[in-house]
Amino acid sequence: MLRVYNTLTKAKEDFTLRNPPQVTMYVCGITCYDVCHLGHARAAVNFDLICRYLRARGYQVRYVRNITDIDDKIIARAHQENCPAEAITKRYIQQMRTDYGDLQLPAPDEEPLATAYVPQIIAFIDGLWQRGYAYQTKSGDVCFRVRKFADYGKLSHKKIDELHSGARVEVDEDKEDPLDFVLWKHSKTDEPAWESPWGLGRPGWHIECSAMIRASLGDSIDIHGGGSDLIFPHHENEIAQSNCLTEQELARYWLHCAPLTVRGQKMSKSLNNFVSIRDLLNEYHPEEIRYFLTLGHYRSPLDWSKDAMDASAAALRRLYIALTNFAYAEIKQSEGWQDGEQPFWDAMDDDFNTPRAFAALFALATEAQKNNNIQAAQSLLRCGQILGLLTEEPTAFLRRKMDDADLTQQVQQLIAERQEARAKKDWQRADAIRKQLDEMGIILEDKAQGTQWRTK
Repeated sequence: MLRVYNTLTKAKEDFTLRNPPQVTMYVCGITCYDVCHLGHARAAVNFDLICRYLRARGYQVRYVRNITDIDDKIIARAHQENCPAEAITKRYIQQMRTDYGDLQLPAPDEEPLATAYVPQIIAFIDGLWQRGYAYQTKSGDVCFRVRKFADYGKLSHKKIDELHSGARVEVDEDKEDPLDFVLWKHSKTDEPAWESPWGLGRPGWHIECSAMIRASLGDSIDIHGGGSDLIFPHHENEIAQSNCLTEQELARYWLHCAPLTVRGQKMSKSLNNFVSIRDLLNEYHPEEIRYFLTLGHYRSPLDWSKDAMDASAAALRRLYIALTNFAYAEIKQSEGWQDGEQPFWDAMDDDFNTPRAFAALFALATEAQKNNNIQAAQSLLRCGQILGLLTEEPTAFLRRKMDDADLTQQVQQLIAERQEARAKKDWQRADAIRKQLDEMGIILEDKAQGTQWRTK
């Protein structure tokens, strides 16, 4: 039984669905005012991994990830560059899609833009207005009455009087209560604006997701995901406004990805401690980046460093090397699920526990390499590809890294193992290692002074 950790209940729960095997999943995406960094990629890659695994388990997943293309930061960037806000969003949406594509991160089933759903957002706010949950301030903003929703704070597990204004909580002296949040923001003359019953304005940040979820997936979904920094106020506010309009729970399971950190501090543009996806792609293979981003459990902070990235790249290469002793066409022809895969499936069924899943992959790699076990190699390939890894022909992948010092060390280790096998007169093992090295593009030359090697 698949079990997932639900932020709402602070517990792991059996994964049960309203309409099995269909899964509706919505994840909060980027605000497009700058290039994406590795912290954005961590959340995107981990939710892609969750989607991949659910599909591998036989679920029919409809995955929606939004783009915020109207926001104070976007408008500020447009003013800074003296250009329309639309030019800013168009540029960075395209950059995100290019970076994610080069990272081998597939697009979700739907990627809605907030500005494309303004009519649905206005209708959503009007519904809250009719029910007495919304009011208009003297400044023209339309706000949500937080204290009218008795369960406010249930996701962040705080009492309403303990909550305080956080990031992106708009401060307005005209509010009835400091916690009330903006549903519709009155636009200034030099800002993007749409007609509404409350005058010219634009959507607040929180309302866009509730409206897009309702329009694309329905009033109540199975999984809502995002970064852990969104628990309060963003997701708390989504719950409040959606529940008050639909009288249904917005999501059954709330999944949150912990941040990527740098020396313990969250990677962010404001701290100027970020690494852009594009810069990292210029140095590392996309799968090496994915390996690093999924190496830690998605709910635990992951600390970035060059050393950690290099170690991840070396570990991935060891998995690829374990496959080079077999014809790629043979290991691609899977015979279906095998007993040796059970530790991998058990790990992923435990709230997508990637550290345990990687341990299972390396156990399969050892079995494949040491015992020339083709079934272990087939299982390694199949399970690795569920995680978005081992998608290339092994020798082609390794040849690109032939000048890498770590790979040189791997070759030397295999030569030592071959020499040990020959000393024991285990000619079958010695020949298998030579074949493995040959598949890697390595030529061995046995000479009086020892075995030497060179690339083809």
